[in-house]
Amino acid sequence: MNNKRLASSNVTFDFLHRSKDFLNIILNKISCAILLLNKDMELHAFNDPLKTMFINKPDEDLLYVRCGEAIGCAYTVEEVKECGNTSKCKECDLRVGALESYISKEPIYRKKMSRDFYRNDGTKELKHLQFSVLPFYFEKDYYVILIVEDITRLINLEKILNQN
Repeated sequence: MNNKRLASSNVTFDFLHRSKDFLNIILNKISCAILLLNKDMELHAFNDPLKTMFINKPDEDLLYVRCGEAIGCAYTVEEVKECGNTSKCKECDLRVGALESYISKEPIYRKKMSRDFYRNDGTKELKHLQFSVLPFYFEKDYYVILIVEDITRLINLEKILNQN
């Protein structure tokens, strides 16, 4: 019974306050890309998996860039327009979900989408994504955290299994 109480109150993570680097290590080791976005959907922070999942620009160019541009959205590349100004932005589940969560102050969990993205080498690839959006305040500013998981391999395997 004592263990249940400890686990449910997160006391088991009490040791974290002694390590400033622990949270950064965890954020960079998980497989999901984590993007911290402001009201304009500009990137304020991100973890290392973003760079392996959506490399489109060098690290130094990613901060304060709009989400679609940072992740290489095919529409921003092909139409040479900012994220939010392409012909498809109003239909983009990722952008619409982040904005809705920001405005409503309600989280969105495990929404799926498929979209083409460009990589640094100019190749275009279809990715299947699952994402969640969590709004929050920090030091008097309001943000959303966008957590993105690349489920392309899973979707492709399901397609193969369904063909057999």
